[in-house]
Amino acid sequence: MTDARIKARKAWMSVLAKAPPERLAALMPDLPDHSVLRALEIGAVMVRGRIGASGAPFNLGEMTVTRCSVRLSTGQVGHAWVQGRDKTHATRAAVVDALMQLKGAARLKANVIDVLEREAATKAELRAGKAAATKVDFFTLVRGED
Repeated sequence: MTDARIKARKAWMSVLAKAPPERLAALMPDLPDHSVLRALEIGAVMVRGRIGASGAPFNLGEMTVTRCSVRLSTGQVGHAWVQGRDKTHATRAAVVDALMQLKGAARLKANVIDVLEREAATKAELRAGKAAATKVDFFTLVRGED
């Protein structure tokens, strides 16, 4: 797999993992035949943070995740790790990951991945706009002594 292909796969897997489960289900209501390679598991991962995004890392806490690995009837294997306990979301994301490895991936990308990316960007812009509306500018007046 080339570096560009690995980077693209990371990007679509990120979009699928962060997508609202109900929205992904609406965009992909029917899943093709697939078999589960690894039983769906719910577990926890340690989330690490950094003060100011550049300080020393520290353990922030644990986050619940669900993982899934599937194989399509055509042989492609897909994986997914999603936040929370939604096994259906993990399965659907893993199937989409496998489908993105087929020749018809461009259409799937346009109809599912790109739509989810645009919706996430719109949501982020709205959130940033609301935060910007609460911004307070503090300034200091310099007094001259007579």
